Amino acid sequence: MKKWCVILTAALLPVTSLAAETFTLQSKDFSDNAVLNKPFAGNSKSNPACTGDNVSPELNWSHAPAGTKSFTLLVDDPVGAKGLGVTHLVAYNIPASKSDFAQGALTAGKDYTGGKNTPGTSHYYGPCPPAGSGYHHYNFVLIATDLAPDALPAGLDRTELLAKLKGHTLGAASIIGRYGNE
Repeated sequence: MKKWCVILTAALLPVTSLAAETFTLQSKDFSDNAVLNKPFAGNSKSNPACTGDNVSPELNWSHAPAGTKSFTLLVDDPVGAKGLGVTHLVAYNIPASKSDFAQGALTAGKDYTGGKNTPGTSHYYGPCPPAGSGYHHYNFVLIATDLAPDALPAGLDRTELLAKLKGHTLGAASIIGRYGNE
């Protein structure tokens, strides 16, 4: 009789309570695979392809994996630099209590430890694809880790950071923004 009660109880539970929520990353400034507006593009007088305002887009996330203690956020263009890739942001030691970055916060270097991106800065560097190269895809990847939010030193580049994250990742969520200069 006990066996039937357990089976009946399990059958009556809502399906949503049995399934874990999906770790998601999104933005109020662009939807997945949408074109980024010009203010989010890079700005550099020495690079004619950088004519934006270099404002980082708003990002928000939910349903981090159980055990998350900190996050890492990477932004890259895999086909930039003629296929060698360009890293636009290396941000880590983001506390698990945080669930968003306001527009411009990643440019200002707030609420994270900055690593070294391809241009050599420790904050958001917006898209600057060469004119005529079509739309590039900018991958925003948020990684949940079991590392304390003060575990890693400042200044790590993407490769160094990924080496330190081995064995400490719990899951990831991503969103893609596209940008091109005609």
